[in-house]
Amino acid sequence: MKPVSSLRETAPPPPTHVGIIMDGNGRWAQGRGRPRIEGHRRGMETVREVVKGSIEQGIEYLTLYGFSIENWKRPAAEISSLMGLLRLYLRQEIKELDQQGVRMRFIGQRSLLANDIVSLIEEAEEQTKNNTALNLVVALSYGARQEITAAAQSVARQVAAGELDVSTIDESVISEYLETAGMPDPDLVIRTSGEQRISNFLLWQVAYAELVFTDTLWPDFSREDLREAINEFHRRERRYGATG
Repeated sequence: MKPVSSLRETAPPPPTHVGIIMDGNGRWAQGRGRPRIEGHRRGMETVREVVKGSIEQGIEYLTLYGFSIENWKRPAAEISSLMGLLRLYLRQEIKELDQQGVRMRFIGQRSLLANDIVSLIEEAEEQTKNNTALNLVVALSYGARQEITAAAQSVARQVAAGELDVSTIDESVISEYLETAGMPDPDLVIRTSGEQRISNFLLWQVAYAELVFTDTLWPDFSREDLREAINEFHRRERRYGATG
């Protein structure tokens, strides 16, 4: 039997950037006869495990789809409970994440969030800004179409002001105006709960990401499920439009 160190040396490198559409909290709770918010609480525990698993796997960027622009259409009571859980997470988990070497970053429309939540987000980003073990990016009040629209508006303003030549606009320029500027595009996107759609998540950035859909509901998603998704990623041949 090969020693563990030898096995690690021969294993393929992990995807640099993994995005996860966390889905199924409500169905997990309802299937157990519990309020939907119980599924969201359990989902927070899954986030903790997946962060640890990502560090173990050597992933550099983990982007979690926490709350979409469309989620604002949910009942007010559920939104209030979700925001309460978010406050709790930001107050209780940051210290441990900081100790683990996790750098936190948030993308999305902060103007729609309560002022105290924005303050907690800014504090988390400032406290963890020098960490290097894992970049944890949380998409809150986020929509990819809205992100691309805002980027197009920014480019248009630059052109109108004479600060940008239209002939120089290419994909790299557009990327600089996105909220993920400076980050590598996702290599792998995982969606839990059996749904097979992107749901307005990083539409520009996932152009060539490998997509893995699993029937597992988010509260039941484990480090082993993450490992299996990565194994599936390694079984794919990434051609970027070329021949194999």
